[in-house]
Amino acid sequence: MKATPKILIASECGISVQTRNDVSDAIGASLGRRLILSESDLGPDFFDLSTGLAGELFQKLVNYRIQAAIIIPTPGIYGERFAELAYEHANHPTVRIVPFIDDAMTWLQTDASDKE
Repeated sequence: MKATPKILIASECGISVQTRNDVSDAIGASLGRRLILSESDLGPDFFDLSTGLAGELFQKLVNYRIQAAIIIPTPGIYGERFAELAYEHANHPTVRIVPFIDDAMTWLQTDASDKE
């Protein structure tokens, strides 16, 4: 049986993604761990999909195999396109958008071998 993976809560570790420059720092701090981000850890450009910030963060999380839960209780307040993205990522294997921290913790504490 494997040990429960280390989970970083962004706000407790000083991780914030406000601009593209912050993406590499967030990835570096999360290597070998799992990550929880909340709305307050994300800048306005993250929610404006035309900036590409969310896409860049998601792609790097997938590339580096860092499971991340992003807590956004009401994605629809950021527009229809963002709500669609949240819906698509409700059950994504690497990056999930969830409404509550309990959902994030339950998913991230599950051993990867339990999913197969």
